[in-house]
Amino acid sequence: MRKFFAAAALALSLSAPAAAQDEAGFQAFLAQIRTQALAQGVSARTLDSVLPTLTFNPRVIELDRSQPGGNPNAPPSAIPAFAPYRIKHVDQARISRGRAKYQALRPLLTRVEAETGVPESIMVAIWGHETNYGGYTGNFDLPRSLASLAYDGRRRALFTQELIDTFKLIDRGIPREKLKGSWAGATGDPQFLPSVYLRLARDGDGDGKADIWSSEPDALASIANYFVNAGWRPGRPWGVPVSVPPYLDRKAIEGKVVSPRCPRVHDRHSRWLTVAEWRRRGVVQTGGPPLRDNELVTLLEPDGPGETAYLLTGNYRVILDYNCSNFYALSVGLLADAVAQAS
Repeated sequence: MRKFFAAAALALSLSAPAAAQDEAGFQAFLAQIRTQALAQGVSARTLDSVLPTLTFNPRVIELDRSQPGGNPNAPPSAIPAFAPYRIKHVDQARISRGRAKYQALRPLLTRVEAETGVPESIMVAIWGHETNYGGYTGNFDLPRSLASLAYDGRRRALFTQELIDTFKLIDRGIPREKLKGSWAGATGDPQFLPSVYLRLARDGDGDGKADIWSSEPDALASIANYFVNAGWRPGRPWGVPVSVPPYLDRKAIEGKVVSPRCPRVHDRHSRWLTVAEWRRRGVVQTGGPPLRDNELVTLLEPDGPGETAYLLTGNYRVILDYNCSNFYALSVGLLADAVAQAS
């Protein structure tokens, strides 16, 4: 027992100086941030108000390193089945709440779709997936989280700029207390990073502000603007479910292009073929709106041969731009389809 307490005391004596040293390094890092932020036009008033309040948050670093790809030395994990994810994220409760929001906001949604070409149901589905229609937007303090991630250094350039952009939001008059969100810095109903807010947030209710934290019209208009910026093509679905014959030669349809962004996600897609070419290979559409014969689409079999597959249009890639995960993008599309049945 004496050995145990001695070891514990030694651990505490070693960890306390280490923690103090880490906090000292963090504060020195913030001094560098101040110089960079001033150079980008952030006011000294904002920096004097925020920087002295920041302390290092080790919990944020733990969460970052627990993400896929967070540990570069970890072996690649096997891709799980999509079906359990779909059941959890396209469940009846989320569909029902989405339909209620869809009906309640139809005048706004119809107007935004007319202006942008982004379907009403897609806006609602993104909102539902990101924050359960504003039900939970995260409670991490953005400046503290982003400062901790920048200091940690794994993606220092990214998070340093996001931190400086957070200061710019405060300079614009957005109260510090509103700047809560995920541990990774996503905020508001659409879960925009600060840099995305600065580029793409829009006023949807005509009050001259883009309040993605308290205004549903602003949040939905901002989501639509994101999709326009990412290349959404009006009048085309995201994809449709299909059945694939057992004799399909999958080697012959393998994709040949390596994506520069999240290649593992795109590696699961086939090469692009027209709808007519897929039909000749025995692929049969089982739902969704009819696709044009000359529409270029890719095939994705998220649960492997013999299960439901999807032919995906270029608009599916726009959903991936919002969150580069096949499971996320498929679930957004399926939720949008279910919500649209309320019309």
